[in-house]
Amino acid sequence: MPSTMKVDLILIGKTSDKLFASGISDYASRISHYLPFNITTIAELKNTRSLSEEQQKQAEGELILKQLQGADIVVLLDERGREMRSTEFAQWLERRQSTARRLVFVIGGPYGFSRQVYDRANEMLALSRMTFSHQMVRLVFTEQLYRACTIIRGEPYHHE
Repeated sequence: MPSTMKVDLILIGKTSDKLFASGISDYASRISHYLPFNITTIAELKNTRSLSEEQQKQAEGELILKQLQGADIVVLLDERGREMRSTEFAQWLERRQSTARRLVFVIGGPYGFSRQVYDRANEMLALSRMTFSHQMVRLVFTEQLYRACTIIRGEPYHHE
């Protein structure tokens, strides 16, 4: 998988569940054997009780947009996004490697994304039509990214 493409995952709020944090850390280190991978955690907003859902999405959106660079390919993990099988995701990722310098996946806060973040996004992916906790989505996504790397390399991790 020769590529200069970097992959970043932006999260809102730290992963507080130790079991998920451990799994995410494990997959992140595995992914790093295949491509440069970084997780950026944006601190959760303080005093959100005084904010409406819309204000919270707006504030989180501004913090997300600050992390992005002009040429980034931005992919939101969103329940309304495109669903793919693992092999399709691997093919999709492999195609991005020839065109993207930095591929940025974003997992939003509990209320999703602001309009500005949706406007900036290049694509949206859904992991499932089911709803997962924000903590769990992180683990499922990092596992799928690792799985895609092994599929691209033809390694035996994935079974059809």
